[in-house]
Amino acid sequence: VQLQASGGGLVQAGGSLRLSCTATGILFSVHGMGWFRRAPGKQRELVAIITNGGDTKYADFLRGRFTISADNAKNMGFLQMNSLEPEDTAVYYCVTTDNNDRPYFGQGTLVTVSS
Repeated sequence: VQLQASGGGLVQAGGSLRLSCTATGILFSVHGMGWFRRAPGKQRELVAIITNGGDTKYADFLRGRFTISADNAKNMGFLQMNSLEPEDTAVYYCVTTDNNDRPYFGQGTLVTVSS
C-alpha cells in the first residue's frame, strides 16, 4: 500500500489550495480515506475523513473552510482548503486503513500560509 499526497505550497492568508492523494494497493471506495496534519511543534491532528459510503467528518477547528472528497474511479482523495489561515501551516498527510484497521500514511505535502 502506498499513498502520495500532493498540492501543497505557499499561499497567502485567505487563499485556497487543493490537496490530492493517490493510492496504490488499496481502494478508497472500500476503505475510505482521511487527512491529518502536523503543524510545527505540535502533534498530528485529524483534519477530515470520508467513508467508503461518502459520509464526511471534519475537525471542529475548520469551521467549514475545508471540504474532503474522493474520486473512486481514479482512486484519489482531495482536500479543498479555502480561507486559509497562518495556523493552517502544516504538513498534510493522507491516510487510509485496511481491513485490520491498520493505518497507512502517505508522504506529506507541506502547506505554508503567510500572513
